[in-house]
Amino acid sequence: MSKPKHPRGLNETEAQAIVRNLRVSPRKLNLVAGLIRDLPAQQAVATLTFSKRRIAQQVRKALESAIANAENNHQLDVDRLFVSRAEVGRAIVMKRFHARGRGRASRVEKWFSHLRIVVAEREQAAGPPTAQEAA
Repeated sequence: MSKPKHPRGLNETEAQAIVRNLRVSPRKLNLVAGLIRDLPAQQAVATLTFSKRRIAQQVRKALESAIANAENNHQLDVDRLFVSRAEVGRAIVMKRFHARGRGRASRVEKWFSHLRIVVAEREQAAGPPTAQEAA
């Protein structure tokens, strides 16, 4: 017997990509994630491509993975995708020491983060009614 299938936590019009243990602090990663929230997918990729932040390239790879998941696994229209959520969470913290004067030491904390990007398909934009609909 196998264990029961886990129900899908997303809507039918959503796809996600998760990156675990990124070597950047959550505060810095959240600044980059804030750049792409609620943007169309292609515009978010362009924003991350030209960002000066070091971690932006790994966030871009995660976003492209979420777009590929939407297209290949869930048959969503790539042209209508937008970044509905970009969630940042804390991961492990490596603790190191820094030698100080007079034989003392101080702690250096090296933070890691988790990133979850959810892309969703926008509904069709409601344009002006056609002549047939108005009649």
